[in-house]
Amino acid sequence: GTISPTGNPRDLAIDGDGFFIVERDGDRFYTRNGAFALDADATLVTVNGETVQGYGVDSDYNVVEGTLGEISIPLGELQIAEATEEVDLAGNLNAGGDEASAGSVTRLLATSTAGYKDLSGNYASSSTKLTSLADPNTGAALFTAGQTIRLDGATRGGAEVPTAELTVGAGTKVSDFLSFLNTSLGIHDTSTANPDGSYPGATIDSTTGVITVVGNTGTAATIEIDAADIKTIDSSGALVDLPFVTSNDSASVGESDRSGMIVYDSLGNSVEVSVVFTLVSKDTTGTTWRYDLFSPDNEGSGQYLSSGTVQFDSIGELVTNDPITVSVSRSGTGASSPLTFTMLLSGTNGRMTALTDTPSRFSPVFRDGVPTGTLEQFAINDDGIIVGAFDNGVTRTLGQIPVARFINNAGLLDRGGSLFSEGVNSGTANIEIPGEGAAGSLVSGALELSNVDLGQEFIDLILTSTGYSASSRVIQTTDQLMQQLLVIGR
Repeated sequence: GTISPTGNPRDLAIDGDGFFIVERDGDRFYTRNGAFALDADATLVTVNGETVQGYGVDSDYNVVEGTLGEISIPLGELQIAEATEEVDLAGNLNAGGDEASAGSVTRLLATSTAGYKDLSGNYASSSTKLTSLADPNTGAALFTAGQTIRLDGATRGGAEVPTAELTVGAGTKVSDFLSFLNTSLGIHDTSTANPDGSYPGATIDSTTGVITVVGNTGTAATIEIDAADIKTIDSSGALVDLPFVTSNDSASVGESDRSGMIVYDSLGNSVEVSVVFTLVSKDTTGTTWRYDLFSPDNEGSGQYLSSGTVQFDSIGELVTNDPITVSVSRSGTGASSPLTFTMLLSGTNGRMTALTDTPSRFSPVFRDGVPTGTLEQFAINDDGIIVGAFDNGVTRTLGQIPVARFINNAGLLDRGGSLFSEGVNSGTANIEIPGEGAAGSLVSGALELSNVDLGQEFIDLILTSTGYSASSRVIQTTDQLMQQLLVIGR
């Protein structure tokens, strides 16, 4: 019959000889009427409530052929996320900048001229318990067990580091506080000396009680701490200032730049990651740069992730383009852990260079992965594939509608309501993918106005009419003969 557009994506017509397959109370029927809808359970059904039969999908949204079943399209309910697998960077690193030589230096003191002492009046060391430190103003204990120390507002390379907290226990020592600073500030490689001989990390001088924080090399690694950045939280939850005097003595040295990005874990949660490139060395063959990776969402660990080096040749091109593997712990979030993706410095979406006289600037130019999205609409292709569109831009296959074909459609049994079942003369149903056989392809957003073969019906009408006319003449002739017989009898 004629196919007419309706604009309703749930309506389907078959441009061919096939039938839709539906079921009611366990009985299978076949129909050409594609006026479908979603019932209260998000199942695709006919106007009379029969369930449309089709193929489902596996966990990777691939169609699983073989067994027919109900088709579910849970609009507004089905959610999907996609973890990041690749990030591409592009930009330039200034090969003419200063080589990394020193880390920033920040000192923490009790007063403007002296470091911390314990309750006995001795200068504090790494083994001193925090509960034994003396308040320089009152002489009483600076900390008590159960208190929380909060670091909030400190910066690394001008970017504020995530807020971090340390719970003071009866046995918590100054060394624990120093480790807390290293972890919170993203200081790493504390066992490897900077080119100037200093070691990155927080230490305390047991002869002066002064805490010194040395940063990693590169301007993007400069640590700055103000006195107001370190507080305690009292029993009421209020923040209390501590008697810290800070002195940001010098900045880190070395050409460096930082760029941040948002990636996504398997649940669609956003994960912040930043990468820093620092010029380590340069000569006539090219430059060597160190990359440092950080994430405040590295659950159960510090924000520092990993480091490595990359080389550029004398014309600023990458010597090798080995992918950088980034791994972020998602422990305790319910997502797959760790989140692992690759970072490319030269790809189809852009590349990194190391040229002189151009400032160091780079950024991510490509990132896959998407946050959680909800199914908001769907469409059905001419091959019966049901494609769901989510509000995060992702599309996924939700199923497929096959069609049935018979050797003799005229042999089907009419069950009413545009439904048919197999008959002795119809042959058994051959299940086919739309478009692959004689069953025909699907037309979405359209309905067949009539499934009557008008040509055949006209032929049948003519034959019937001819037969009726012939029968009428026989009756008329017989009547005339009877009349003649009656006349003769008189």
